[in-house]
Amino acid sequence: MRLLKFLAFLVVVLLGLAFGWRNPHPVDLDYYYGVSHPPLALALTGALIAGALLGILAGLGLVLRLKRENAELRRKARLAAEEINNLRSIPIKD
Repeated sequence: MRLLKFLAFLVVVLLGLAFGWRNPHPVDLDYYYGVSHPPLALALTGALIAGALLGILAGLGLVLRLKRENAELRRKARLAAEEINNLRSIPIKD
């Protein structure tokens, strides 16, 4: 499985390098305070990285909430198991 992931990563990197090599032309990036002229590949790589970071930030709240809920459920399960063990050790009286 690791080899498959590495090969997929290698293919993506090689495709990105080929794309950058075939598209070295500068593009105009207009923003509020000026204009820059980076190569197309660099502009797209920056957009990809910015999108990935925004996606991670968007999902971070859900992941943290689920981790907290999971920890709470584990604690409740541990307490329930301790209670069951304590009840099993109590002798039965008729």
